[in-house]
Amino acid sequence: MPLRATLLPLLLPAAVVALLVATLDTPQGAAAAALVTLAGSLMALGVSRGAMQEQLDTLTRHTRGRAEGATGAPAPGPEQLEEVASLGGAIDSLHAQLSAQNAALTQEARTLTAVLDGMAEGIWVTDAEGTVVRHNDALRDLLQPAGGHIIGQRPLALIRDELLHDAVMRACREGASTRLELALEGLFPRTLSVRVTPLGRDLPGSAAVFHDVTELRRLEKVRKDFVANVSHELRTPITAIRGYAETLQGGALTDAVMAPKMVEIIHRQSERLSELVEDLLELSRLESREVRLRLTEVTLAEAAARATDTVRPKAEGKGQRVSLHVPPDLRALGDPRAVEQVLLNLLDNAVKYTPPGGRVDVYGACEDGRCVVRVKDTGLGIEPKHLSRIFERFYRVDKGRSRDMGGTGLGLSIVKHLLGAMDGEVRVESQPNVGSTFTIFLPLVAPAKAATG
Repeated sequence: MPLRATLLPLLLPAAVVALLVATLDTPQGAAAAALVTLAGSLMALGVSRGAMQEQLDTLTRHTRGRAEGATGAPAPGPEQLEEVASLGGAIDSLHAQLSAQNAALTQEARTLTAVLDGMAEGIWVTDAEGTVVRHNDALRDLLQPAGGHIIGQRPLALIRDELLHDAVMRACREGASTRLELALEGLFPRTLSVRVTPLGRDLPGSAAVFHDVTELRRLEKVRKDFVANVSHELRTPITAIRGYAETLQGGALTDAVMAPKMVEIIHRQSERLSELVEDLLELSRLESREVRLRLTEVTLAEAAARATDTVRPKAEGKGQRVSLHVPPDLRALGDPRAVEQVLLNLLDNAVKYTPPGGRVDVYGACEDGRCVVRVKDTGLGIEPKHLSRIFERFYRVDKGRSRDMGGTGLGLSIVKHLLGAMDGEVRVESQPNVGSTFTIFLPLVAPAKAATG
């Protein structure tokens, strides 16, 4: 409502009073004028108050609708008070500012959530009492809690570890940071490195970052075991060579009976040392992918025959029989040298661990679209508890007997790596005192397309 519409009811009574006083100029006229003035003022007050109340009610409904998410502002009426219109404009401006700030906060929260869920490390945030109030997706994958719920849980309910619980409490109450390592048991055991810190910036609560170091710890153990095994394997021949060399230097060199035997032992141990070094270098090249295999068509009957000719003198020396049953047309896709080395290692082991008078058979076939070669012996066999580990470096079923027979402990590991490089695999079946069967699988050579013309 314009200002003149409000002032008119107030000025009208005064104008009427002035007219009456000028006309009547009597006390009764003055009293009447006062009554008229009072009535006019009351009328003007009622009109102004009613209009103001109506517009304030409209503004209240509009403001409440904005707070509840409604959009759009009512168009100002022709009689809207300037003061009410100004107040409505201020409210609309404040609403626009709050909406912009809320949108910015929402976008920031979405960005933070996307960053947290994109991290490989698990993260949780707790309140001042140590209860989890936020986490990312990686933490759920690491902990796999019962029921899938993490928010609202305490550390002890998620991970049964007093050290972690104490670290969270110290971060919440004392502002102390802690690093620790946890071992999670279960179907898939895991090792987690955890850093617990206070939130900081006067914020109550704590944050914890979980790194899965299971593979790292496994590799560290493999490295330590490898160094220990290599040291042990090298020490045995080196000790023998050094011992017999010192004996010869001490005067045994002139002993016509013992000197040749000692020289023979030194020579045999040096050959063993050379084989060990060569196998280590070969395995290192395979694992670092320095060996470039040339995949081509390999006739398995010919590769098996060459490997058999190499081990045959040793087999005949033990009275063993080695027989081949590989079809001449069985062709695999692989590296000729690598395939022959795989078969040679398997045959050498079969001859080595088969008692005198035993037999070793090599079978070949095409099964399920792959070339299959089986090396079967009637040897000592392997207990079931060892089968899952015999392809590990330096793993021995019977350490004393294996060393006496001259093995390096790397042959089967080399077999596994060579076959893996040729998109193949190796399996083993064995029974103690019955024998073992090592089976290798290689891709079958694709048949050549018929010529057209």
